[in-house]
Amino acid sequence: MTEALPVSVSANAARRIAEILSSEPEGSMLRVSVEGGGCSGFRYEFAVEKIRQDEDLAVERDGVTVVVDPVSLEYMKGAEIDFVDELIGASFQIKNPNAASGCGCGTSFSI
Repeated sequence: MTEALPVSVSANAARRIAEILSSEPEGSMLRVSVEGGGCSGFRYEFAVEKIRQDEDLAVERDGVTVVVDPVSLEYMKGAEIDFVDELIGASFQIKNPNAASGCGCGTSFSI
C-alpha cells in the first residue's frame, strides 16, 4: 500500500501545469509556497522553477512535478492543488483543510 503524500495534485491541475511548463525549459517544476500577507493573513505563491531543493516535497502527477518547501508544507498538510475553469475565470485553487477562512480572491487564507 502506498503512503499518501501530505499534498496532492488533481488531474485538472496536472493538465494545466503541463500546459504552463510546455513553454519552459525541460525539467521545470511548479513551486507552490505560503507567504505572509494577503487579505486573510497568508497567501499562496506560484512560480516556475528549474531547481528543486533537497528538503522540498516533490509531488508528481501525470508527468509534472510540484514542489513545496518544508515551511509552506506545515501550512498545507492535507491540501489538494486543483485548477478550476469557471465563468468567472480560471485559476489554481488550494483546497486546504488547515485554512480556517479564506478570501474571495482564492489565494489568501487564515489559520
